Amino acid sequence: YERLLRVASSPDAKISPNAVEKGVNNMLDRVASLINNSNSNSTSDTTSQQEALAQSIYDLTLKAFHPTSGIAPNERLWFKTNLKYGQLLYEMNETAKLQLVIKDLLVSSGQPTDILEGTTDSFSASSAMDSTSTGGTHVMEIAALQIQLYSRLKDTKKLRAAYHRAMSVRGGIPHPRTLALIQELGGKMHMSQRSFDEASQAFFQAFKSYDEAGDRSRLRCLKYLVMASMLHASSINPFDSHEARAHRDDPEIVAMTNLVQAFHNDDIKTFEKILNKNEGRIMDDEFVREHVADLLRTIRTQVIMRTIGPYTKIRLAKISKSLNGIPVEDVESLLVSLILDGKLNGRIDQVGGVLVKQAQGVADTGPSSADKPSGKKVDVGSVESRNTASIQRLVRALEHLTDSISNVGPKTTFHQQQVMM
Repeated sequence: YERLLRVASSPDAKISPNAVEKGVNNMLDRVASLINNSNSNSTSDTTSQQEALAQSIYDLTLKAFHPTSGIAPNERLWFKTNLKYGQLLYEMNETAKLQLVIKDLLVSSGQPTDILEGTTDSFSASSAMDSTSTGGTHVMEIAALQIQLYSRLKDTKKLRAAYHRAMSVRGGIPHPRTLALIQELGGKMHMSQRSFDEASQAFFQAFKSYDEAGDRSRLRCLKYLVMASMLHASSINPFDSHEARAHRDDPEIVAMTNLVQAFHNDDIKTFEKILNKNEGRIMDDEFVREHVADLLRTIRTQVIMRTIGPYTKIRLAKISKSLNGIPVEDVESLLVSLILDGKLNGRIDQVGGVLVKQAQGVADTGPSSADKPSGKKVDVGSVESRNTASIQRLVRALEHLTDSISNVGPKTTFHQQQVMM
């Protein structure tokens, strides 16, 4: 291969640049396929040998076509080869080498070598500079590698910066698969931050991009879209869109279709049955497994609100029965969360095993007007405002409890203490 590169770079060879680029890309694709096959079928020694061979091939290629020191300078081919090399290093879990490749790519494109170095103003200037399709495309392709790296390293701060930088590029025309990868990992980032609405939008865009590229990964993103939609407790069925409707009868998606149907019908028995039987291999996906507890908590919360609706008092055992027989302790935990979040106005009598709702019924999800600081506007949708409002309600409840303890006898005091425990 080294001899081939020397011959191809010679002026006497009379080989067109396009032919050279096509031959090199075919060789690199062949090397990548060998690595992928070795990871699944070969022993560790064989895999190590093939990985060493692959790195040697890439080193020779990058050295030959380096824009300033190569025997056949070709910036475009060098950049593309470095991108492929970075993707190979990611799949080989060589994070240290991948960071060096990303740094070379950033330097070659005139970007800050640390994603957190640039300010908003400097990035706006660089975006304007890279407003051409080529410059914008390069920014997004590098960002795709960065996002994969920071996602694996769980560096949330840099991951968020890389994602927002990629999505702020104007004029770039990356391959749909590159765009889909950015959007998919962005959706996972939003999920980790419990921003389920933003996650739904990112997964939907990733699904469409994968679909445009003809990539089967679109089904994976469709599953994630369905999951994010349920966690957002959205009343909109994701399969109502014409893009997703075309795949609802796919064998891998049928189980998710049934899961969504059970979710919107508050059919918790069918919902749990689908998960327990692993229909459609739903639970084979690690990312889905990470959020199963949240899915169950969401549908159980919906069933609780429906079950207690007509009552002012209801036994916890009855609520447990409506939740497919989960322990009463789990029912209490769900009710406490609803009360603290302001979605339920009531108290739990732990001695009698009864939920007692207040006369005004179910409260709003946001903080009440009494909870809002004077002269300040509270963002009802923010986690901080809900937490503040919940703490304020808890403080008032404790103050009320203190007054009650001081005014009643020992027996009632003991009973009240048990209720609040």
